[in-house]
Amino acid sequence: MASLFLTRPGLRRAGFWPTQGPMDFTATLRRHTAETERGLDLFLPPATTRPERLHAAMRYSVQAGGKRLRPVLTLATAELCGAQPDAALAAAVAIECLHTYSLIHDDLPCMDNDDLRRGRPTVHKQFDEATALLAGDALLTHAFGLLAESYASEPALAHALIRELAAAAGSQRLIGGQMEDLLAENQAATGAQLKFIHLNKTAAMIEAALVMGGLVGHADAAAIATLRQVGRKLGLAFQIVDDVLDATADTATLGKTAGKDAQAGKTTFVKLHGLAASRQLAQEHSAAATVALRRLKGDPAFLLALVESMAGRSH
Repeated sequence: MASLFLTRPGLRRAGFWPTQGPMDFTATLRRHTAETERGLDLFLPPATTRPERLHAAMRYSVQAGGKRLRPVLTLATAELCGAQPDAALAAAVAIECLHTYSLIHDDLPCMDNDDLRRGRPTVHKQFDEATALLAGDALLTHAFGLLAESYASEPALAHALIRELAAAAGSQRLIGGQMEDLLAENQAATGAQLKFIHLNKTAAMIEAALVMGGLVGHADAAAIATLRQVGRKLGLAFQIVDDVLDATADTATLGKTAGKDAQAGKTTFVKLHGLAASRQLAQEHSAAATVALRRLKGDPAFLLALVESMAGRSH
């Protein structure tokens, strides 16, 4: 799955592809992605579980692929912090379940009303609107149950993970950002409003992915604070690149409907700042994330390479 981030010829020459060295970025990315896929299959109820339509919809959405950025960040950060193999797998699956729930609901007719996600029909198109709503609800609930059960032998860790994910996904972060995003449609939103939306709608979950990996690896308070800073900067960079791609890439490349933000009258970085300035902002936030990552103990080579690849991704 080397194509998760960058595959186009010339990007390596243009400096977008991480320099190869002792750490093989592609192999490490494949390993963490494969771990994620294994975990999703392991920790989700089988599609044959009653009611079968609901569980089939849950698996349809979760197993549709995607970049798996958030679980990869969790696994890589836990590894950086010295966690035992597989220790962070349940946490990584939990955050991907919650992320996928947010995508299912985001695509519903009452929200962004999209027909395509990860190159396939959205859940409400493949099944129906009621099934999609319930599949999203079930994935959200499953994420917290999975954390409680998987880390029951370490109550303090289980509590910290559940608290982190709940805060990131709650009314003042992910859901609050989504609400502000809807309210800003066809409005003359300010730069401060746009930053609020994406620090919460997008960056909160990326921040949580890093912090949860750190928690599993029993990182100290200073390292957790640094991971939060990395997550905020990386999340903003990721969203800005998303806005640029929505305005410049095609639907086949993106795996979702291109140009949808402009059609919906959404406030984006491109709309507010233009393409050139948006690209510059993405680079600045990526650079800030890199500076913060270098303060962590251990070897953050993979995470540094991942930040670099995200800044130049094509989808």
